[in-house]
Amino acid sequence: MKRISWHQYFMAQSHLLALRSTCQRLMVGATIVRDKRIIAGGYNGSVSGSVHCIDDGCYVIEGHCVRTIHAEMNAILQCAKFGVPTEGAEIYVTHFPCLNCTKAIIQSGIKTIYYAEDYRNHPYAMELLEQVGVHVQKVELEQTQLKLK
Repeated sequence: MKRISWHQYFMAQSHLLALRSTCQRLMVGATIVRDKRIIAGGYNGSVSGSVHCIDDGCYVIEGHCVRTIHAEMNAILQCAKFGVPTEGAEIYVTHFPCLNCTKAIIQSGIKTIYYAEDYRNHPYAMELLEQVGVHVQKVELEQTQLKLK
């Protein structure tokens, strides 16, 4: 039996996290990794203790649900909450990060973004990532890697 690659392992973790999403519009998961170890994970959903989109519907303003905290932000905030440094880490995300998450990723010191699916890839986000030297690579999840036997 062939072992799953690191990229597939961490991307599968992000897809698993996305299954916890409370967003009805798009389920996203993010896994932050440093030295081949998972240091945080997040999915998109409401603020802790608040109502969720799956229970009360999305709160959409100008085409965006303002109730939702994005998966990348939740993972970064988890690191901040528990004092886990993100400098030099990598992030695996099910979808290309939005502009605000891209800026947060850059500011947090994360040096590499791996994403599985394109999703409204903002040109300025891509420009910023190139400008500051954050490596970006598309790593699609290979469904065959999830077979248990």
